[in-house]
Amino acid sequence: MTGRQILGRDVLILLALTGWAAALPAYASEFVVSMALTCLMYVALSSSWSLFCGPTGYMSLATSAFFGVGAYASALTLDQLPWVAAIALGAGLAVVVAVAMGSAVLHLRGTYFAVLTFGMTELIRLAITYAEKQYAGTVGRVLTVVPEPGTVYLTMLALATLAIVTAIVVRRSRLGLAMAGIGGDEQRAQTLGVDTRRVKVIGFAITAAFAGATGAAMSVRWTYIDPMTVFNPFIGFQTVLIALIGGAATLWGPLIAAIVFSLLAEALRLQLPQIYMMALGLLLILSVLYLPDGLASLRAATLRGWRDDIAGWWRARRARASEDRDG
Repeated sequence: MTGRQILGRDVLILLALTGWAAALPAYASEFVVSMALTCLMYVALSSSWSLFCGPTGYMSLATSAFFGVGAYASALTLDQLPWVAAIALGAGLAVVVAVAMGSAVLHLRGTYFAVLTFGMTELIRLAITYAEKQYAGTVGRVLTVVPEPGTVYLTMLALATLAIVTAIVVRRSRLGLAMAGIGGDEQRAQTLGVDTRRVKVIGFAITAAFAGATGAAMSVRWTYIDPMTVFNPFIGFQTVLIALIGGAATLWGPLIAAIVFSLLAEALRLQLPQIYMMALGLLLILSVLYLPDGLASLRAATLRGWRDDIAGWWRARRARASEDRDG
């Protein structure tokens, strides 16, 4: 397929999925809509995370920091600002944090970058906890002004759709090519004239904007928020797992994995949380071993290859058993 045909296919798929998701509250139960809302949250988070971390190879664990900053921005200003303005403020503050954080740590790679982004996330959480204790005398915020559930759902649908649209646009832009060049060979990209520091900060900020906006929108789902809730490291870890298992370098992989994870979470997390965490780990191991490009790379040829491998293993096992009996 040509690039134009692939773009047309992606746009048609996105329009169909968006239309179906928009109509879902009209006929589905509250439980299904709630599950769909969680799914949309992780679609927005993992798609925006993959937009930067997929092509560059940088493993960011700062998603929960941006999510928490956006959530607190919304909780503090929602009674004074319109809904859209509170979402924009959450995204804007997350971008400011991302630019400051990225300027400090984006010269590092691999484990060092991942550990430092996680450490800075914990630092922000502890700083907000300390500030609340010192100046407010309590930890956490009660949300007294919240929009209708339908408004929250449509907002999250818009953010998830916008995250995928942004990924489509960035992949076909000079910024996307520059990030791919950084992932391939950062030093060579620098030699060819790419301002790698600027490109990385911009990509990191785009990721943060979506995470901050998502946190601002999802904060109203709880009537009470505190730093441990909205800066929960599990949000960041699960975002990374979803992106990696779905295929961080693909467009639709994070969406596919977000749906799988949402169903898995509702089936296991509340009743069997240990089994849920084990299932996440098992999925990650299987993806690394057998689907290094994620669930989005799963094709009929892949399944046939697995079938042939299993059949070959079974024939070799039977042959060895037959030799043992004859011997």
